[in-house]
Amino acid sequence: MKRRDARSQPQYVLGLMSGTSADGIDVALARISGAPPKLFARLEGFYAVAYPRPVREEILRIANVGVATSARISQLNFALGELFARAALAACRKFRIALRKIAVIGSHGQTIYHQGEPSNFPGVGRITSTLQIGEPSIIAARTGITTIADFRPADMAAGGQGAPLVPFVDYVLFRDAKLGRAALNIGGIANVTVIPPVAKRSDVFAFDTGPGNMVIDALVREYTRGRETFDRGARHALSGKSIPRLLDKLLAEPYFRIKPPKTAGREQFGEDFASSIRRWGKAHRVADDDLIRTATLLTPLSIAAAFHRIIFPRTRIHELIVSGGGTQNPLIMAQLAASLPGVIVRTSDEFGVPSVAKEAFAFAILAYEAFHDRPNNLPSATGARRPAILGKVSYAPPR
Repeated sequence: MKRRDARSQPQYVLGLMSGTSADGIDVALARISGAPPKLFARLEGFYAVAYPRPVREEILRIANVGVATSARISQLNFALGELFARAALAACRKFRIALRKIAVIGSHGQTIYHQGEPSNFPGVGRITSTLQIGEPSIIAARTGITTIADFRPADMAAGGQGAPLVPFVDYVLFRDAKLGRAALNIGGIANVTVIPPVAKRSDVFAFDTGPGNMVIDALVREYTRGRETFDRGARHALSGKSIPRLLDKLLAEPYFRIKPPKTAGREQFGEDFASSIRRWGKAHRVADDDLIRTATLLTPLSIAAAFHRIIFPRTRIHELIVSGGGTQNPLIMAQLAASLPGVIVRTSDEFGVPSVAKEAFAFAILAYEAFHDRPNNLPSATGARRPAILGKVSYAPPR
């Protein structure tokens, strides 16, 4: 990509995101100018569209079971490219912005596999691997806008785990001269970025704390036979009782004691993990809502344990800024505040970034940095040996 200097005029960028819950596609319109440490980004609009039910079921089947033909994965890659493109076009119509005004699109794609820790591959040695699908060439062709996607591999090639990637954006948005802050996103997986006062890039550290909504969603889908895909307003959890024996067992999961950098996904907390909870519940004749409440409490308690075990010994945190779908779960938010006395719990909405839009907004910023040929990872967060420019470029068709 031809090197570009930072321009004084702001540029419009679209960020596209679908998380581990695979609910659908989020689109953020960002207005961005400057360069770190004086990068200015403002969210101009947010749009979300649900996946068609057969598409979501296929994503979850492949991601959870892990068995699919190469033909089926290839087809799903192109099908998601079409859906991401349609979401981008629909968002621009909603925002009433002409496509020609969008400088670049940043698409995270849909993760169907992520292995941040190396394992042995016969004939090669120890490797990591990741796969996000949603073909960016289709997005660029349908929208006429250069699209940057597949952000994780460049970090992994530099020795990192390819996640978490949002900490770079947290650093840009939330660093403060006086306050120690932590930015927590509760999506399918929960991840935290720690930003000490007057932080330099190398001072920031981040990691996945463990499950966010993923386990809760899996249990709700199973017990409602697919009629519900998440626990709206924590209705099921608030109707149930917590099971201390099971909660202690879940909190003893080895992942929680691994030191950062570390990243989690379906491989640790996906369908197999949820199935083990269901089997335990069946063996002990536990009510469905009791299991959902226990799984719900696992999220804030594992987050709080990470603060007490990993974060507080390293720096003081004055404010916790929470985003993601977990902010809509009152039980998670109440337990989080109760478990972190002395820390002010806020949502990213208070900083002009709606909690549901945070990750899509983040990938607009990551794409903007890649578009200007600037490193956009945080090695202190991912474990990479060096900074890297993340993202692969699919150019817009010639005019």
